[in-house]
Amino acid sequence: MMETLFGHVTEDKDVPGSGDEAEAAELSAFPLRQRDDQPVSDAGEALAHKTPVAPSRALVLSDFVLPSVGAGEKLIRLAYRMGFSGSTLTAPFRKPLSARLLATVESPLAGDRAAGMALRAGHFLVHGIKAPIAQMEFASSSRLTPPFERVVHGFSWLRDLYASAPREQCVSTAERICAAWLDANPEPGKCAAWRVEHVGQRLLAWLVHAPLVLSGQDPQVKKRMLRAVEQTARWLDRRAARAEDQLGAVAGWTAVTAAGLLMTDGKPRRLYGEAGLIRAFGDLVAEDGGLLSRSPLAQMDTIALLIDLRACYSAAGREMPAALRVMLELLVPPLLALRHGDGGLGSWQGSAATSADRVAALIEASGVRTRPLKDVRDWGFQRLAGGKTVVLLDAAPPPKPRHARFGCASTLAMEMSEGNHRIIVNCGGAALAGGQVPSRIEQGLRATAAHSTLVLDNTNSTAVLINGQLGKGVEQVEVERRAIRSKGSEAARVEASHDGYASRFGLIHRRILILRGDGEELRGEDVLLPKGHKGKRGKVDFAIRFHLGPSVEARLSEDKAGASLLLPNGSLWQFRMGADDSGVCLALEESLWVDGEGRPHPIQQLAIQGMASRSGGQFSWLLKKMG
Repeated sequence: MMETLFGHVTEDKDVPGSGDEAEAAELSAFPLRQRDDQPVSDAGEALAHKTPVAPSRALVLSDFVLPSVGAGEKLIRLAYRMGFSGSTLTAPFRKPLSARLLATVESPLAGDRAAGMALRAGHFLVHGIKAPIAQMEFASSSRLTPPFERVVHGFSWLRDLYASAPREQCVSTAERICAAWLDANPEPGKCAAWRVEHVGQRLLAWLVHAPLVLSGQDPQVKKRMLRAVEQTARWLDRRAARAEDQLGAVAGWTAVTAAGLLMTDGKPRRLYGEAGLIRAFGDLVAEDGGLLSRSPLAQMDTIALLIDLRACYSAAGREMPAALRVMLELLVPPLLALRHGDGGLGSWQGSAATSADRVAALIEASGVRTRPLKDVRDWGFQRLAGGKTVVLLDAAPPPKPRHARFGCASTLAMEMSEGNHRIIVNCGGAALAGGQVPSRIEQGLRATAAHSTLVLDNTNSTAVLINGQLGKGVEQVEVERRAIRSKGSEAARVEASHDGYASRFGLIHRRILILRGDGEELRGEDVLLPKGHKGKRGKVDFAIRFHLGPSVEARLSEDKAGASLLLPNGSLWQFRMGADDSGVCLALEESLWVDGEGRPHPIQQLAIQGMASRSGGQFSWLLKKMG
């Protein structure tokens, strides 16, 4: 089944390409290649650029600095980092105060009401899978799938429970689950429950939703929870800086800062947490606000952390540091750049097609009002928009191993939508595997063949490894973007190339996309260029895959050189291969698409297939809306 859906994936190889720069036969008013004598609009000249995207990025934002504090507070922060307790630093001659929370937090983020109602009925509901609470193995050594680990050990279920009914009706459920978890995890361990990210998420959930876990009828549970909050905060003080990755570090430092805001004698911890959090953000986020993991799901998680932390500042009656406010404002525009016409997100770097409602709720809660970035250069996604059509292109190397989570070999993959309907998609959903998506196909969902791009010899452009990691492959991507004008019409043009197949096949893959200004025509060309001056002999098989949206009805034309694509609203698009692509055929095959709730859907894919010369080749195609 994996071979049918994604192609047989072996380890990476490389491909040759055509050095011939002759123009392809015109399929519309806009040639794929720009002639030297062809006029370009002034705006187009301003937009034109060709810059390699570096394979390794660890950018620190120029205007992102530690909060300004006095000498006394610097000394307090230093002493706390050295191990002095908060009570010793704030009131050295006073008996330490008993642990308690100083304020009630009101977070603007709402949970999933259906999941909350399932909890009250006795079940965890994670990506459509129900698991009885009574049979859940809460011990950190238990083997849970990643989605259940995040929910059970990260206590994100508290937000869902809070959204399901008035607090009084939810307290007993929260108390019962918390007691079961504490019974199974009396001491810190080294398994999933004690990953820094899960601990940070858990402590933050306890603090934000304290009315659920600290206001029950059983005083013993309240006492145990307060002790657990205090012990967990101390554990994070020592280990947040040693998180598994930078996103985990941000989660840990966010919880440390929140504990400093809401717990007694918390000022030293707050100062310590703010400094650690800002340093962690400097290693997590690129200059344009995109996370170096390049994952929309991780981007959303990070925004949610800052929203909850801002609510903690508000509850404590303090102003959020300017650096953290700047970070929240930077994180939102890149996320908006990946929205389709329906307001939902595309499927990139393991994320699934997150729904418009969830994205809109997050943006509303953030309070940030801005427009999407068109050219998110550091994050690596290009956005073309015309009329009701949106085209997204992955135009950067995959994340480096230290940043990758569910890293995908998706360089030069594209997605396309018209209004509320997806026309071309990526399979997506690797990060949600373990729910309705079987864990065994997680690697397949991260493969190049699971994305709408060119694949050589059924291999990945970047090696896909276990545990969400990536190996060797794409090191450099060059991008050129411009606006063009021809015969009174305008279009947006983007050209990008990657070297992922160069070491194995001696070929560079270049993709050119031109979207007409009215959004009713997308022209594309996939070019294979020899890496050196001479191309290698022989041929290699290739496939250019276009995974079709779940609501698209596709039918091949009689000449097998095109296909009609019918959308639910009656809109008809025509797909055609270039007239000169001899020896190449178009096939309609099965595929798989994962929605934002982790549900897999059977879909179809178009595949341009054939043998390419190892000295190079070029393959053009056209997607055009019919009248």
